[in-house]
Amino acid sequence: MDVGVQMIFATFGWTGMPDDQAWDEELRLAKLADELGFDALWAVEHHFNDYSFCPDNLQVMAYLAAACPNIDLGTAAVILPWNDPLRVAEKVIALDILSKGRLRFGMGRGLARREFAAFRQTMDQSRERFDEAAAMILSALKTGFIEGDGKYYPQPRVELRPRPKYDMSDRIYAVASSDDSVAAAAKINARMVMFADRPWHLRMDAINRYRDLVRTQHDVAPKPILIADFTVCWPDLAEAEQLARKHMGSFVLSNIEHYELMSDHFASAKGYNAYAQKSEIARKTGVEGMTEGFMKAAIWGPPDRMLRELEARRGTVGAFELATSFRFGGIPYAVAEKSMRLFAKEVLPVLKTWEYEAMSLAAAAE
Repeated sequence: MDVGVQMIFATFGWTGMPDDQAWDEELRLAKLADELGFDALWAVEHHFNDYSFCPDNLQVMAYLAAACPNIDLGTAAVILPWNDPLRVAEKVIALDILSKGRLRFGMGRGLARREFAAFRQTMDQSRERFDEAAAMILSALKTGFIEGDGKYYPQPRVELRPRPKYDMSDRIYAVASSDDSVAAAAKINARMVMFADRPWHLRMDAINRYRDLVRTQHDVAPKPILIADFTVCWPDLAEAEQLARKHMGSFVLSNIEHYELMSDHFASAKGYNAYAQKSEIARKTGVEGMTEGFMKAAIWGPPDRMLRELEARRGTVGAFELATSFRFGGIPYAVAEKSMRLFAKEVLPVLKTWEYEAMSLAAAAE
């Protein structure tokens, strides 16, 4: 099983923390993950707010390519509507060469209304912008040329230098929760990225739809999905639950605030049906209810409990890759480091023995 670490770059939940300290803590944990044997580092893209601020995850990964030589580097995700596809393609190729083929390129279309507004865009354009840019970028990563005649990114044909060296076709990811994002991920045969924020049986319709679309559109077995998890690994169960409830609750609060989940604006935003439903749940259950749902989906506790929960998840969703976050919601650095070290010592070695066998198309159809 493939297990990585995701960096959030947040200060929500930490009183008076300077931005540079937040970055320093995330990068220290990234270097520790490289030493402890994790498979990949992942970085988000967010802008302007305490919720998360990593304005260029490809730039971060260029630094980590040298600082962390033993681990893959992933973007979860580059938000395509906020970036010019020509520049994304150039930076992806350059970083993949610098890292000698260690880049995992993840894409997303964005969710926060405030971030779209700062980029002088509306959420209603995000689906078209993503689809248009993704097609251009993926073609460029294969051919070394980029071009487009679409509505948003008319691009004369131009050769990119440096030219792409490594095949990235198996290292493409796309964040997907709404129905049209699930379809978009399947259309480009990207590994689907989901976040552990609600019970897994509620996600199976979307997961199964993605897998069915990959089989029918590409005539291949679908690859494992990537699940981003907020994680507290702690030796004592009661203390682990206390830490998880406090810090996951703080993260849920930041999520509600950043994405304006108590508002009804998703209901009128084009292509955000899943978030309209999530927003409705948030208004009905409040922060406490959202936190309970989050804790049922995320992994926390002593190592043996975490392994049982992950095994149960695998029984529900099938094979998956994992991206763990140990620093979130105000967790002190010392606690995050202790949690990561315990996970790496007692959970990670077991997960690495979990093998994934690709399901044949014939078996999948039975």
